[in-house]
Amino acid sequence: MSDLFWLTKTGMHELAHLHFADADASYEDARYAVFGVPYDGTTSFRPGTRFGPRAIREVSFNFESYDPATKIDFSEVPITDLGDLAVSRLPEDLVGQVADVAGDIVRDNKVPVILGGEHTATVGAVRAVRPDVYIVCDAHLDLRDELDGTPYSHGCVTRRVLEAVEDVVVIGARSGDREQFEIAAERTHLYTADTVRERGIGAVLREVREHVEGRRIYLSIDADAIDCCLTPGLGTPEPFGMTPLDIREVVRALAPYAVGFDYVEVAPFDSGQTAAVAAQMVREFIARHWVAGR
Repeated sequence: MSDLFWLTKTGMHELAHLHFADADASYEDARYAVFGVPYDGTTSFRPGTRFGPRAIREVSFNFESYDPATKIDFSEVPITDLGDLAVSRLPEDLVGQVADVAGDIVRDNKVPVILGGEHTATVGAVRAVRPDVYIVCDAHLDLRDELDGTPYSHGCVTRRVLEAVEDVVVIGARSGDREQFEIAAERTHLYTADTVRERGIGAVLREVREHVEGRRIYLSIDADAIDCCLTPGLGTPEPFGMTPLDIREVVRALAPYAVGFDYVEVAPFDSGQTAAVAAQMVREFIARHWVAGR
C-alpha cells in the first residue's frame, strides 16, 4: 500500500482512537479499507472539514459493535483502517493521491470507504473505481466548471465526475445557480430536496434502484445533504434538506450495489451530532454491503 498513510496499529493510535471502531483486520484479510482525507483546501465559506475524519473515528467508539438490523457484529466483519492521507495542498494533486490509493484498494479486491474532509476527494475515488453510475446526496449541485480559480474546487465535484461517468444521480440538492440547474436537468437524474419531501424517500429509492439494477455504483454522501438544523457541523450549511433517516434509507437501499463509498464534508465544530451521523452511516454501508455479499 501507499506510504502516504499513518500506521494505525500503534498503541498511541489505539489510545487516541485514530482508527475506526472494530476496524481491526489486517489489510491482507480485509474486505473494507477505510481511509481519511483531512483536507479543506478549497473551502469557500467555513473551514474545518479537515478535522472530519478524526471526529468520525472518535465517535465510532460510542456505538455497540452489534447491529440489530442486520444481526451482524462488526468485530466479525473484516475491516481495516489505513489512517489518513498525508494530503497535498493543491486540490489537483489531492485528487491524484486519492485516485492512487483507492486504485490500490480496488485492485486488491477491497471496497474503499473514505472519511472526509472536503468533497474534492471524491473525484479521485471515482476515477479509480470507474463505476457505471455515480450517486450523490448533496445540498449543492457542484456543477461549476471552476470556482476560485480551480476546476477541482468542492463546488466542481459533480462536473468533474461527469467527465468520467456519464450516468449521475443527484439526491437532495437545493442550491446552485441557474446554469447548474440547467446542466443538472440535461445531464443528471435530479431529485431535489423538495422532490424527496413531496414524493417520499421510499418512492425516490424505488425508482433509483430500478435504474441501477445490475450495475456498479459509487455512493457519495455529502453531510450537507442533511438539513443544517439537524446536523450543523458543516462548511456550507443549507436549511430545508433531507433528514438523517432519509440518508440512512439511501445507504441501506444502495449499499449492495456499491463498489466504493464516502461520507464527506463533516466539519466537527458542533456538539458532535454531524460526526455521529457520519459514523453510523459508515457502519450502515458496511453492514448492508457485507450482508448482501456474503
